[in-house]
Amino acid sequence: MNKSVSDENFLDCPFASVQKVVRGKWSMVILYFLSQRVLRFGELNRKMLMVTQAYLTKELRLLEEYGLVNRKVYPPVPSKVEHALTPLGEKSLPVLKAWENFAVDYQDYQA
Repeated sequence: MNKSVSDENFLDCPFASVQKVVRGKWSMVILYFLSQRVLRFGELNRKMLMVTQAYLTKELRLLEEYGLVNRKVYPPVPSKVEHALTPLGEKSLPVLKAWENFAVDYQDYQA
């Protein structure tokens, strides 16, 4: 199968490789909350009441798979699980800040 010119352009786009990372509906919100501090699953879940536990778990696992979030399980029963940004996740913070600034401007624009 021959690739068209438009396919090659898409694959050459630097955003194409990271689009999968933030494709989740709540990925950027999760990264935002974890940029403030390490959070246990329950704490994060309470901050995002509109997200089901199953979906939050799915999003966290994807962010962990992509290397942006670290999941640390402590052994006592019941186990305690904390989520934190990895060094790679911390590198996304300037980008998140730029999106936050855009979001504020966009809200003002919509008003």
